[in-house]
Parts: sequence; structure tokens; C-alpha cells
Amino acid sequence: MTNKIIIAGAGGQGVMLLGKVIAEAACVEKKFVTWLPAYGAEVRGGATNCMVIISDEEIGSPFIVQSDSMIILNDPSLHRFKGRIKDKGIMLVNSSLVNDTSGTKAAIEKIPFTDAAFKLGNSKVANMVALGAFIAKTKLVKYKTVVGVIQEMAPKDKPELLELNIAALKEGLGLVQ
Repeated sequence: MTNKIIIAGAGGQGVMLLGKVIAEAACVEKKFVTWLPAYGAEVRGGATNCMVIISDEEIGSPFIVQSDSMIILNDPSLHRFKGRIKDKGIMLVNSSLVNDTSGTKAAIEKIPFTDAAFKLGNSKVANMVALGAFIAKTKLVKYKTVVGVIQEMAPKDKPELLELNIAALKEGLGLVQ
């Protein structure tokens, strides 16, 4: 089993953290993993993406030409990457910021990541809402493992930040049918 994941959005949306948490969780679960970040020149607000590959066998290259799944956080990212998902791939799209999802044969799941994060009081956790939805949809990594990774990464002096991220993760789990 190999799953190739592209995560894309704008700098500042937590794309890299989202990919890193998935990769770390897969490592904890003793899977082979690669994580390849790509930043736009502008960094905050510019295009950003990362590629994560999870496999039960060694991985030859971290670069993904055709992905099995995608998490798309904004409209420009959809237009840039929609041609790079397999016909039967799973695409989770932030319906709060993406309008037109035409032009792909992937199974598109429109989920309001940003709106859900606003309801929790902080739009910056839209990436964790997306992560929860991704876990629920793909079951590539376990929820409990992801929580452990988030607990390890969270600043120890800000327990409220950890609580908010876990709440966002749970919110995302509940948004997938």
C-alpha cells in the first residue's frame, strides 16, 4: 500500500504543519514516509505545498506526479494541482475558499475548513480541521497517533493552543460523511 498525498494552499495556512503531522504520525506507526515541502518566493500568502508519501515499502522518490489524495486549502491551489490527482483519487477541498471544483475526475469532498475554524474562534486551525477530515476519509493514520504527534509538537507553555488544535481535529472528523 502506497498513498501519495499533495497538500496545497497559501503560505500562512499551515500547509507544512499539516503535512508534517501526517508524516510524523505515519512514522510513529512504523510506515515508510517522505515529506517534501515547497515554498513560494513570497512565503506568507504565496503558493505553498508539500508532498507526503506513506508506504509499507521503501520509497524511491519524494516527488509526486500523480497523487492518490489531495488536501486543497485555497482556489489557486486547486487550479494548479487538480490535474495531478488520479482519476479515482480523493480530493478534500476547502469549500470556504474554493468556488469552482470542475475539471477533475477525482472524488471531491467539499468541506468548509475555514468556516469550521472560525466557529472554534481561530481561522488558523483550518489546517487541523482539514487534518481531521483527512483522517476520517482515508484512515491512513490513526486519530490517536495524530493527537500524540500534535501533543509533542505543541508549545508546552501554551496548553490552550493544544486544546484548540485538538478541538479543530475533532471538528474535522465530524465533517466527513
